[in-house]
Amino acid sequence: MMDELDRKILRILQEEGRITNQELATRCAMSPSACLDRMRRLKERGFIRGYAALLDPVLLNQSFLVFVEVVLERTTGDIFRQFSDSVRMRPEIMECHMVAGGFDYLLKLRMPDMIAYRRFLVEVLAEIPGVRETRTYAVMDEVKSSFALPI
Repeated sequence: MMDELDRKILRILQEEGRITNQELATRCAMSPSACLDRMRRLKERGFIRGYAALLDPVLLNQSFLVFVEVVLERTTGDIFRQFSDSVRMRPEIMECHMVAGGFDYLLKLRMPDMIAYRRFLVEVLAEIPGVRETRTYAVMDEVKSSFALPI
């Protein structure tokens, strides 16, 4: 079971992943060893899956953000598996979600520009077995982007 102190630790870590154990313990009003024990338990229980640096897509020439709806030819296990396997291989595809509704998958991609996306669409996405159609939504303004879960 997770208590409020565990939630506080997780909230702080989501915002400041590189915080020292000493500072985290101070902000949670506990000893460093107790804080380290709680963090170890949270990792062992799978609440903390890992740590990562958040990079600036503009500085890394990946500022073009696009969402793509994908409709498959058939909704069978083999087509789902082929599509999923193909998507996992592509670093441009940051997220892929199977959804209920008028299409089968929603993709989130980062690219340098529209030219790169068009090339990706024609040479990669349209060539994945089972893809019947796609609908593209280019992002004009990223109003909010967060990785923090509301805990």
